[in-house]
Amino acid sequence: MEMPTQEEITALLSLVEDPELQHNIVDLGYVEDIRIGDAAVDITLRLSKPVTPLRKAIGDDAKTRLTDALGPNVEVQVDVVGPQPASAQRAAQQSAQQKGPGKPAGVQHVIAVASGKGGVGKSTVATNLAVALAQSGASVGLMDADVYGPSVPTMMGVDEKPGFADGKVYPVQAHGVLLMSIGFVVDDEDAMIWRGPMASGAINQFISDVVWGELDYLILDLPPGTGDIQLTIVQKLKLTGAIVVTTPQEVALADVRRANGMFTKVDVPVLGIVENMSYFVCPGCGHREEIFAHGGGRTAAEQMGVPFLGELPLAYGVRAAGDIGIPVVRAEPESEQAAAFTRIAAELSRVLADRA
Repeated sequence: MEMPTQEEITALLSLVEDPELQHNIVDLGYVEDIRIGDAAVDITLRLSKPVTPLRKAIGDDAKTRLTDALGPNVEVQVDVVGPQPASAQRAAQQSAQQKGPGKPAGVQHVIAVASGKGGVGKSTVATNLAVALAQSGASVGLMDADVYGPSVPTMMGVDEKPGFADGKVYPVQAHGVLLMSIGFVVDDEDAMIWRGPMASGAINQFISDVVWGELDYLILDLPPGTGDIQLTIVQKLKLTGAIVVTTPQEVALADVRRANGMFTKVDVPVLGIVENMSYFVCPGCGHREEIFAHGGGRTAAEQMGVPFLGELPLAYGVRAAGDIGIPVVRAEPESEQAAAFTRIAAELSRVLADRA
């Protein structure tokens, strides 16, 4: 008898949902162990709640789906247990801290989108890049790490709250991307008057408590500059690398060099530079105007010895799409600006493949 693979069992289990959280048990991290024998499959599910009336229902659903798919000749055993004791959780956390920065379980690449200064369109790049990667077939998460000026909720058109259960946070989803932002848990009118340690504490919670599940890419929208939050992230997370966003003029490029210097000092590779607002094409006559100069991002990339991922036009559609909460790669998929983001996403994938 040919037994199923781990991947096939996992795919079947991904059909089982926690009715309260409305996410499948694989993405929620409930599947602790899968053991496949000669004619038996044993599953251990570890739920986030110690006691729940849904425990039996989830276990029964998992067993039924596996039994129906595998047939009567395969014995299926599903054990559903509660969370680890607090002492075991503390031991696991201490062990992780001793090992230094790591990646969230199940996440392949953690990529920071950064800028040396504000106003260069960093969040626009982060949101459209995340959606473009998702449209290419990748599983993607986007973490808004700009706690002082969270813009991801607006740009992604989300006003719902994330899920909370037993100290864990479950992201919301929009445009095929999992999302987490401080903007989901504070009112729009609230001013974020936080000192550095408070802001860093919020980011620590985002890193340790959010259940992302299996992701190809976790994109981090960093605040501008080179301060406490950036340092907290590189100390807590093992970044695959960073993308630096700039505009063409010299005042922005000087800040790019400072951002590159910061990432170099903390051993985070710069995966490439993106030049935003690179040119403007008049929608009426088609005339191209390089309002903020042009080519500075490519030149800076050559000087720093890092890839140039591409240039983005200054376009009304990009701003308008962000304001209505539909990134331009979704709102205007046939436009030149959407194509530019798609090219940058493809170039990023190529850079990561070359580094592998």
